[in-house]
Order: sequence, then structure tokens, then C-alpha cells
Amino acid sequence: MHEFSTTNQIVETVLQEAKKHRAKKVTEVHLVIGKLTFLGLEQVRFCYNVLVKDTIMDGSKLYIEERKGVIRCSNCGYNGDLVHKDEPIYHISTPTLCCPKCGDMVDIIGGRECTIKRIKLAR
Repeated sequence: MHEFSTTNQIVETVLQEAKKHRAKKVTEVHLVIGKLTFLGLEQVRFCYNVLVKDTIMDGSKLYIEERKGVIRCSNCGYNGDLVHKDEPIYHISTPTLCCPKCGDMVDIIGGRECTIKRIKLAR
């Protein structure tokens, strides 16, 4: 469950930043999480609520903006959404790293981010 370790790093980073600014309370945390991180957003929310207990982040609101995966093909110039392939054996739809236009390999240019976009502090 990589959601717990990732969320723990987020909480620790926010707490360090709050300490630098001598904040008494963190009221909001805004995250950007790309679909290609394969982080479950509900699991991140659950871990966040567990990890902020008894800290200055307790009671803060968590906002998550999800970014879709974006690819670029250096062969034909395609720039856009990933193609997903349904694999009945896995019971999930998995992204492919092939260009939907020409079939060549692509570069991922978006959707792997997991960033703290903004925090709101109270002094």
C-alpha cells in the first residue's frame, strides 16, 4: 500500500513547512495527483485523516486535483490521452505506452505527478 508511505511524506512535508512559518494550524492542503501514480485517492484521503490526528493538521481539509495521463509520440507527433486496454484476466483497464495513431512507443509527459500545490496556514 504505497498510499500510506506517500501520504506520510506529504504530511511530514506540510508539517515542516508549517513549522518554518510558525503556523499554529494547517487548515487546508491542496494536492495534484496524476493518474499514472496509481495512487487510490480514497486511500490517500483515509491515510491523511489517520496521519494528521493529534497534529496541527488535525481537522484540515484535503483537496485533491487528479490529472490524467498524457503521452507524446516522437514518431508521428501525437500528443494526448493514453490508450487503455481491457485485460479480463486482471479485471482492470491498463494503460498502454503505444501511440494510438502509429503504434510506436511514446513518452509520458503528464500524469505521474504527486505534488503539494498549496497549503493554508493559520498563525
